[in-house]
Amino acid sequence: MTEYMRKLSIKDSIEEALTMLFGVQAADANLDQLYKASATVVNNILRRKRKVFNSKVKETKGKRVYYLSMEFLMGRSLKNSIYNLGLVEEFKEAIKNYGYTLDDLYEKEPDAGLGNGGLGRLGACYLDALASQDYPAMGFSLRYEYGLFKQKIVDGWQTELPDVWLPGGEVWLIMREDKILTVKFNGYVEEKNVAGKIVYDYKNYQEVEAVPYDMMVSGANSNAISVLRLWRSRNIRNFDLHSFTQGDYLQAMRDYNDADLITKILYPSDDHYEGKALRIKQQYFLVSASIQNIIKDHIRYYGDVRTLPKYVAIHINDTHPALCIPELMRILMDEYDISFDDSWDIVKKTVAYTNHTVLVEALEKWSEELIQKIIPRIYIIIKQINKRFIDEVKCEGLDEDCYKELAIIGNNQVRMANLSVIASHTVNGVSALHSEIIKNTVFNGFYRLTPEKFTNVTNGIAYRRWLCQSNPNLVELLDEKIGFDYHKDALKLVDLLKYYDDEEVLNRLEKIKYQNKCEFAKYLYKKTGITVDPKTRFDVQVKRLHEYKRQLLNALKIVALFIDLEDNPHLEMVPQTFIFGGKAAPTYYIAKDIIKLICCISSEIAKRPAMQEKLNVVFIEDYNVTTAEILIPASEVSEQISLAGKEASGTGNMKFMINGALTFGTLDGANVEITESVGEENIFLFGMRTEEVKELWAKGYQAQNLYNTNPRLRRVLDRLDLGFNNQSFSNIKGYLLSNYPIADPYMCLADFDDYMRVHYLMDETYKNRKKWNKMSLVNIAKAGIFSADRSIREYAERIWNIKVIK
Repeated sequence: MTEYMRKLSIKDSIEEALTMLFGVQAADANLDQLYKASATVVNNILRRKRKVFNSKVKETKGKRVYYLSMEFLMGRSLKNSIYNLGLVEEFKEAIKNYGYTLDDLYEKEPDAGLGNGGLGRLGACYLDALASQDYPAMGFSLRYEYGLFKQKIVDGWQTELPDVWLPGGEVWLIMREDKILTVKFNGYVEEKNVAGKIVYDYKNYQEVEAVPYDMMVSGANSNAISVLRLWRSRNIRNFDLHSFTQGDYLQAMRDYNDADLITKILYPSDDHYEGKALRIKQQYFLVSASIQNIIKDHIRYYGDVRTLPKYVAIHINDTHPALCIPELMRILMDEYDISFDDSWDIVKKTVAYTNHTVLVEALEKWSEELIQKIIPRIYIIIKQINKRFIDEVKCEGLDEDCYKELAIIGNNQVRMANLSVIASHTVNGVSALHSEIIKNTVFNGFYRLTPEKFTNVTNGIAYRRWLCQSNPNLVELLDEKIGFDYHKDALKLVDLLKYYDDEEVLNRLEKIKYQNKCEFAKYLYKKTGITVDPKTRFDVQVKRLHEYKRQLLNALKIVALFIDLEDNPHLEMVPQTFIFGGKAAPTYYIAKDIIKLICCISSEIAKRPAMQEKLNVVFIEDYNVTTAEILIPASEVSEQISLAGKEASGTGNMKFMINGALTFGTLDGANVEITESVGEENIFLFGMRTEEVKELWAKGYQAQNLYNTNPRLRRVLDRLDLGFNNQSFSNIKGYLLSNYPIADPYMCLADFDDYMRVHYLMDETYKNRKKWNKMSLVNIAKAGIFSADRSIREYAERIWNIKVIK
């Protein structure tokens, strides 16, 4: 096809879509109509590619991976799809005919309300990398009507509003009426003996329809399309017309509302009984529909359900989809009449599990009573799996205390992580440090039983999105100096090292960073009215608000700098802007207090223009993927400051690194591997190591002693009493010094002095522009190892046993 024909076909396709969707000519179309017509054109291209690729998979009998996750943080689809399809110029030319730019179209699309943090973003990156390398893959999640929430900051306090994303986002979803399934809840199970065989008769259950919507993810310059299938819950019963005509509208709508609630919102609050019940329903709804779908497709293509492990790999992304294990057992036993032992063998050859946390409190545990009530047949199977496991470990000679700790059911709770480990053929952590920690602590008992089951796959990022699409200024330089091979193979970025001493390249890197800072400053002002000075250093911490991520430690540092400038307004200081972003769970009040502290410090500084020239603080409201794509290329310092031993991996650190920001962090998560990659001379490390944290806890950590003996730290904490912007934060001081049962649980005060020391070291380095730019260059050049392409190859070869389909 000639270039002219390519442009013509895109333009004609958009105009045809405008006619079909809205009955308008291009000249009369508004921007929203053009966006949806363009999305339709892209979707049609992706559907044709999917059809061709699926035919190849079927023809070659290729094994497919099914990736189950409660969230996929997809961001916007139009820009990523057009880039990966190689049609940027064609669409740019077509849209220009209507007086708009591609950026105008991109701005009409909301971020998909399907995810929240690193877990969801990782899933999105992996779908991209699977397609980019021509692996057969499908993701499964829920089609939430509302995302987590829209964050609104009111007088410094996080307020949650509905995240209404479907009006602009549903154009990317293709409803599959041909794939509707049903999921059963509640009721009871009768155990019967039929001809000497135990049969389970499920009665009086509530059925809910699972309606699938497909979102397609294009690979970059590849043949494959990854499909993300999202399930929407819908009432299956006939409308209660009798109640409606009698005026009992609430009764008439009750069944509709109960079913609709399941996929209403991502991560409903679970600090009450109803919230816990809804979470369990969400998780079972996801896995039941997905496993039914997987088995139906397998039977259609291959005929024999016993061959499932040969053609299917099921991956559990954290514990949320763990119920897929008993659900797969249920279908094999109840619907295909396969024995428990043979079903268990199939499950253990098919399922693998990725753990994403070392926080014991974050490992899901659900009330045994709730599981029994909501999914009674599944509860019976979980008990059977648990009994089988206990019987096996007793034969291994484990004492009662040990097997009780490893059991799936204990203390009237169902432990989802234990279920996941027991049933999976492989369990992986997401960084080298994290994988060692789970072997030595969280899952040590399991590791001693089955050491061969545990492995590591360090996380990776969709670098074509986070570098090639998000940082065109840097990409122009890279293309010129090292060619185009890195667009397909991120390891080729290492070729940039040959310019380590090249003054021209180093100066251009600095210029590019400043251009990106100016672009972000314009974006932020347009979006929020907040002004930031691009001549200041951009020091950035953007991630989910959680105590272990220690945004509070960063805030304490800023308070220390604030006091320094209060004491001496003429103090020489590297002008710096601290940028925060992230959401706290609605009922996570200490995290919301930390947000308020940051916002009040920002407001206090804003009253002092002279101070603000040297020290500025910004909290970005409703931080999301789209904002990240503009902010990360503009960032100079990447704050990755979790308490050592608490962060599983992180992927934000990798996105900042590949865009030339320097990491300021602890030896935690993937920071360890970043340090190994770039060398300690190209990163700013501070704080205790994991073993030192353990030793301090063992000795008996006393935060009060640090307050009593460290004058500077005492001044910082006392300043919290006085507060900022007429708001005292004595509650945070109390949290750090006298919180029950543990003061300063994430050791902000223990790491404070070293954090400040390295901050001043970083200031001195920043003044040496040549040295700083060299460090930035090394980080870019060494970031290739953190590509999601590499992660996916490791999963494919070592865990899933799937092959590239060409």
